[in-house]
Amino acid sequence: MNSTVWWEGAEKTRVLIAPDSGCGGNEPGELLTLCHPKSENGTCYLFNNGMLQEIQWFKQSYGSWFLGDYISQDGSLYMATPVDPVFILLPIFDKARMKKGEDPGKFRQLDEILYVEGYSGYQHLLALAEKCMEIVCQTQEVGSMKFYRLDNSKVLAWLSFKVCCLKKTLPELDKNYAAQDEQQTLVDAVSIVGEYLKTEPWLKLLYDHLGLEFVDPTMKETNVESLLTVDENNMASSNSFQEKANKKPGKPTKQAKLETGSKNIRDMFSRACKKKC
Repeated sequence: MNSTVWWEGAEKTRVLIAPDSGCGGNEPGELLTLCHPKSENGTCYLFNNGMLQEIQWFKQSYGSWFLGDYISQDGSLYMATPVDPVFILLPIFDKARMKKGEDPGKFRQLDEILYVEGYSGYQHLLALAEKCMEIVCQTQEVGSMKFYRLDNSKVLAWLSFKVCCLKKTLPELDKNYAAQDEQQTLVDAVSIVGEYLKTEPWLKLLYDHLGLEFVDPTMKETNVESLLTVDENNMASSNSFQEKANKKPGKPTKQAKLETGSKNIRDMFSRACKKKC
């Protein structure tokens, strides 16, 4: 049954909660702790009816939930959204092949690959990996046994396909993307896909494969913060100079009234969204 709740904040937003038709089934979901494909930190995922979903946590500064006659002070919201399991399994398969230099590495069975010390959750993904990982792997069969080895060319082809699909979708989701040139949209698409890739080797290889100049995401964030700091300092100096220029002898300088509730511009560049068990 659908239910309606209200979000309380600067602007009230009506949120309609409805069951997801793509997650039907009677089996209860399981929370699995797996390694995040980029940071390698332990992260919670929901595995339900053969579908792997990442859990995201969202919270505004001021918010609460109206649930019937009850008001929940905590206005945070957990969302489970489908994620391509190939992204999550890619680092595990990369390590399992034990590649050295030009040597392509070893073929391994799935139960060996998915045995990760300290992360038993991967064992639940055996059937899922069998369905989805052939797209980025070479396989060999010996009798009734099947062996897998990650293939770089297949991985790059798969990643390029993901980027192209995202590039076509972004202008439909946001008019700002529709207004910019295709090259910048391509860079943005790679940046989004890169949130699930380690810089070495996959993100750099993807930039090179698409003929783009690699930009380190961590350096980009540092440069943005530095630029904002410089702009803020320049603005403060400009305001100080203007005050001195407008100051008349014998009259006290009128103090500028600070706007209450104002936020630092840096806050506009961060999203209130994180993964949390």
